[in-house]
Amino acid sequence: MAKQKGNGLQSSAGLMRYFDADKKAITFKPIYVLIAGIIIGLAVLLISYFYGTWPLTL
Repeated sequence: MAKQKGNGLQSSAGLMRYFDADKKAITFKPIYVLIAGIIIGLAVLLISYFYGTWPLTL
């Protein structure tokens, strides 16, 4: 059986760098993303309605 090399320290260091980068990332609360999606969706619907590309005729 071949000897295993002790490279656990190297992989742990890479994992620590990943978590450090994750803490520095920009984060948004889920409610803000939901509200932004609703606002953008409504804006698209309004623009398509005013420009006559609305799929339904009222």
